[in-house]
Amino acid sequence: MFAAMISAGFPAPPMNHIDLPGPFSIAFYSLAILLGIALAVVVATRLWKSRGGDGDDILSAALWAVVFGIIGARIYHVISSPDAYFGEGGDLLRTVQIWQGGLSIIGAVAAGSVAVWIFCRRNGIKFGAFADAIVPGVILAQAIGRWGNWFNQELYGGPTTLPWGLQIDTDQPHQALPPGASEFTTFHPTFLYESLWNLLGFIALVWLYKRFQFKQGLLAWTYVAYYMMGRFWIESMRRDEPDKSTQFPLEFIGLDWRLNQIVAFVVFLIAIAALIWLFSRRPRTDEALAEELEIHTPASEQRNPVAGHKVDQDALKGTPETDPSGSDSETGGGQFRSKK
Repeated sequence: MFAAMISAGFPAPPMNHIDLPGPFSIAFYSLAILLGIALAVVVATRLWKSRGGDGDDILSAALWAVVFGIIGARIYHVISSPDAYFGEGGDLLRTVQIWQGGLSIIGAVAAGSVAVWIFCRRNGIKFGAFADAIVPGVILAQAIGRWGNWFNQELYGGPTTLPWGLQIDTDQPHQALPPGASEFTTFHPTFLYESLWNLLGFIALVWLYKRFQFKQGLLAWTYVAYYMMGRFWIESMRRDEPDKSTQFPLEFIGLDWRLNQIVAFVVFLIAIAALIWLFSRRPRTDEALAEELEIHTPASEQRNPVAGHKVDQDALKGTPETDPSGSDSETGGGQFRSKK
């Protein structure tokens, strides 16, 4: 079974699923995604509660985000790689076989963000503050979910002789090497590179969230910029299915970028513009700053009668406008905590 594996390098997975009685099976790809989602909810709940939010908000929003995210992830993948589904020899039924791989994180984050925004609007929660609390968990989920690509042996880079080169087991179902590649060649494990990039981002975002108290939305846009910068780099290394529609030559300016590279570059520029705008906004008056730092919208505008209490003015000391040092998650974040 492992004839295509070599003796050195990052090993191929021994299997990618567990067979169950009957026609059922459990795909490790799906388990990696579910584990990432579960840890994201735990992290986001702790961070949101540290600023005075209701932990139930995270779980409720996650239900929205997961459903929207899976749909968005699959739609983006199918649209950006239609040949396997609608092209010559394609299989239309594969559009729903997500356990075989093919969930774009770009589509998942975009659709999931819309779902969270809708949830916040329906429940009178400040979207910027909520997004800041959940993005560390999101990037952690991305770091874990990328290991699903290892189990499916997909989305790897070009050949390499580095010690951590990825081995490919071509005896596994639906697995073939890129054209012109020897079966005894190891490849850049781009899933591993992105997982490590995301893990570093998770550590940095949690530290920033606990150490500082930024304007609402600033941490969320920092996540977007950071992730898209890494994603652009990772996409430039990938060599999977070189003839699929994600190859998008920009010959008129001498570039040959994949579609995901173009999307990552554009979104990165948008995130940088948003960060510049947030940093350049004028300091708030005490009253306006209190409104800016409240987690919930005013009681008159929200559906939840418990939310919307005014922030203690004394707790406003230590905000980024006056003291960027902030405070830790146990005693700090008072300006985000509603009075009970």
